[in-house]
Amino acid sequence: MPNRTICDVLREMREAHKRTNYSYLPSLIEEVQVMANRMEAALWDQSDIERYRKEKKELKAEIKLLEEKKMRPEGEK
Repeated sequence: MPNRTICDVLREMREAHKRTNYSYLPSLIEEVQVMANRMEAALWDQSDIERYRKEKKELKAEIKLLEEKKMRPEGEK
């Protein structure tokens, strides 16, 4: 079965309204809600991943500076 998009479900809702057949409308509404929730969750996940990448890059740079500082002789800056 191919993946359905939110637009597909909305199109089906419009068709149900056009035919005045509201018997399955609640399930379509629920399906759209689930799809939208998943989409929002994916957007938050992508935002978190980007933030973690940036933090990782900053931490690596800090580790490198600390390692360089540790390798220097006492009197040198």
